[in-house]
Amino acid sequence: MLPPFKIFAGTKSQYMAKEICKDLGVELGKMNIQHFADGEFEVSFEESIRGCEVYLVQSTFPNSDNLMELLLMIDAAKRASAASIIAVMPYFGWARQDRKDKPRVSIASKLVADLLSAAGVNRVICMDLHADQIQGFFNVPVDHLYASSVFIPYIESLHLPDMVIATPDVGGAKRANNYAKYFNVPLVLCHKQRAKANVVASMTVIGDVKDKNVILIDDMVDTAGTITKAADLMMSEGAKSVRALCSHAIMSDPASQRVQDCGITEMMFTNSIPYTGSCTKCTILSVAHLFADTIRRVHENQSISSQYLI
Repeated sequence: MLPPFKIFAGTKSQYMAKEICKDLGVELGKMNIQHFADGEFEVSFEESIRGCEVYLVQSTFPNSDNLMELLLMIDAAKRASAASIIAVMPYFGWARQDRKDKPRVSIASKLVADLLSAAGVNRVICMDLHADQIQGFFNVPVDHLYASSVFIPYIESLHLPDMVIATPDVGGAKRANNYAKYFNVPLVLCHKQRAKANVVASMTVIGDVKDKNVILIDDMVDTAGTITKAADLMMSEGAKSVRALCSHAIMSDPASQRVQDCGITEMMFTNSIPYTGSCTKCTILSVAHLFADTIRRVHENQSISSQYLI
């Protein structure tokens, strides 16, 4: 017999956990997070989880309290004799720091992986990591999901003629190429040079976008400087329309205003991070069913390969 499973959520990921629980037809587990006057907090499970398979839903988008909450949740579950502990992280923060790109810097995504392992996690379920190789930073199984299973049906529903897939930077070429192969359309690249973090110095389009409906593919949008600059550049080169498709809506100020003011027709996100900004061009697509189905398959020891469209 399979052990029973229960789902719990951190403070900022309650919205996602509730959708997942609704899809699975289960109740969200009871948990209490008590905050002290100095900002410290304590995590406690308000029901027995002894011998249970425990799924902890928590994205680690800013601020770092979300990561600390998740670590405490894992530790509390381990000390409460859970049979196994699975961290469900729709957005894995610090993923951009996955290598030493200059001297004397940390590799934060490796550190976060080590912290989760040290806390006692047995498995991680995440989506659209900034770099696929981050999976190798873990010494536990990682189920790396792709938002393409949500985005592709939506793109198909648009019925866009003369479509091309584009990437706002060379680093995202592999991801964009997978979409271009699936739709059998051309791939366009943008080459950018940064003045410093979050500031683009110059950008060049490599490929033909004239009279094309362009779909820009990226894994996350922070200040939206790169993607809006790429969209405006492509419109100036004669594109019919430019839409952007991004997995994680970090959308730090002034991102919403930049998207609203630029030439992008529509910006598509998943709800891996709750978008609280105000922009009429943004479309939010839910990935709750994707995670719910993956949790069901993991619990029943079934394959999840059918989740991967590309």
